Amino acid sequence: MALNTIAAVISRFIFNDALTFTGELNVIFIIITTFAGLSYAARKARHIRMSALYDALKKPYRKLLMLVIALITSVFMFMLSYYSYLYIVEVYQSGRILPALQIPVFYIYLWVPVGFFITALQYAFTLIKNLQENNVYLSTCMKDEYGEKKEEQNQ
Repeated sequence: MALNTIAAVISRFIFNDALTFTGELNVIFIIITTFAGLSYAARKARHIRMSALYDALKKPYRKLLMLVIALITSVFMFMLSYYSYLYIVEVYQSGRILPALQIPVFYIYLWVPVGFFITALQYAFTLIKNLQENNVYLSTCMKDEYGEKKEEQNQ
């Protein structure tokens, strides 16, 4: 994406000729990065979270809150996946194409429901992991160690 943007700037200001496809290409890159990265962030527990209330709770309550968070987030991600799929069907039926690249727009938006769906699965797996294990897990591969350190300090 950076190289594409640099090429656009060089083309516009040095050669005085704009590359018409660079804007469309950057939109494609942003969509792919966002929705592929969404599921990755959920898997590695690298997403933004507000944890002031969560951090103040003792382990059993943190566990309960994490179960609720994982369940609700998973349900919402599945819903967003479904609604984004319906939108893609509309875009497909409209026959829209990108002006410069001549690619059907729905191909680009296919990443959206896929990203939401995989993210929903990640949160569902986190819910299952927390139901199966005694420790609190922020994701299937990331144990909540902050709470354990806090409890050790209190002892």
